[in-house]
Amino acid sequence: MARRKLTDQQKARIAKIQEQRRAKAQSRADDALAGAEDSAALTGRVVIRHGQSVVIENDVGDQVLSLFRQNLGDVVCGDRVLWHATEDGQGVVTAVEPRDTTLARPDYTGREKPIAANITQLFVVLAPEPEPSGYLLDQYLITSERIGVKATIVLNKADLMTDEQRQAFFDRFAHYPKLGYPIIQASAKTELGLQPLFDAMKGHTNILVGQSGVGKSSLINALMPEHTAEEGKISEATGYGRHTTSTATLYHLPSGGEMIDSPGVRSFRLTEFDRRTLELGYPEIRDLIGQCKFNNCSHHDEPNCAVQAASANGEIHPDRLASFLNMAEHATN
Repeated sequence: MARRKLTDQQKARIAKIQEQRRAKAQSRADDALAGAEDSAALTGRVVIRHGQSVVIENDVGDQVLSLFRQNLGDVVCGDRVLWHATEDGQGVVTAVEPRDTTLARPDYTGREKPIAANITQLFVVLAPEPEPSGYLLDQYLITSERIGVKATIVLNKADLMTDEQRQAFFDRFAHYPKLGYPIIQASAKTELGLQPLFDAMKGHTNILVGQSGVGKSSLINALMPEHTAEEGKISEATGYGRHTTSTATLYHLPSGGEMIDSPGVRSFRLTEFDRRTLELGYPEIRDLIGQCKFNNCSHHDEPNCAVQAASANGEIHPDRLASFLNMAEHATN
C-alpha cells in the first residue's frame, strides 16, 4: 500500500512537535551533564534506543540508561559513542564515533533517517507466502551494495514447501548465489537451517529485512532462545516494559555475533537513488560501467549497449535486467 503523503501543514506541525521534544531533551541532557563535568569520557555501544533515551553497554558489559545531546543528531543502535557517567548512576552521550556503515530510510520529509549503525551483514528474508518478489529482493540487495555490507537470502518457512515448490524456488532464484548472495533454507518452527544461520552470523552485526508476513520476528526468536530473558534485561535497564514497539534493540547472539531488531528496520524501505547508485547496486552491471557506446546509456535500446549485450549472452539474468530498468524509471536522474 502506498504511503499517504502529508500536507505542508501536517509536516510543519510534526516538525514543531519534534523541535519541542528535542529542546526538552537537550535541556535534560544539559542538566545531567552539568553534574558530570568532572567525570572522564568513557567509551560504549548503543544497544537500545527508545525515544530520546539510549542504553549504553560499557566495556565490561554493564548497561547504563543515558540521555544524549541533541546536537549529535540521530543516535541509533550499533553506534559507538563517548559518554559521561552522572551522579545518579546514569549517563549522557556527548559524541558519536564515525560509523562504518549506516542503514537509513526516508522520514516524513524524505530526509534519510538513520535506523541502525555499524552493521556488517544484511539478511533478506523470503517465504512461500507472501509470494517472493524478485523486484523487492533486488531493492534490498541494492541497499546492501550501497552501504557496503554482505547480503544473504533466507528462505524461511521452508518446511511448508513441497519438494516441487522448493525446487521451483531455487530454479527461480538460482542466479543470486552466482552473484555472491548465498541462499539459506530455514524454519523458525522446526529449527531447520538455524545452525547455518548461526554460522553465517557469527562475528557480524546482523539485520533481518523483508516484507511483512515472512516471519522475521519468529526467526529472531528461534535464533535467540534467551530472547525473553534479554527482553527482561531491557525492561530492567529502561523501565519501559517488555513490549514497547518503538524500542530498537541490539541483541547478543548465543553463538557469537549480534542482531539489531528495530521497528524502523521492520518497516524499512529504500531511500531515493540516482542512476549511478542503481548501476553500482547491480554487481553484474557495475562491472560494465563505461563500456557502452554512450556515456548516458539507459541500457534500454541504445546501439552498442554493453548491458544489453551481456543480457543477450546470458551474463545478466532477464529478471534482474527487468527490475533494473523498472527502478531506473524512478531514479532521481
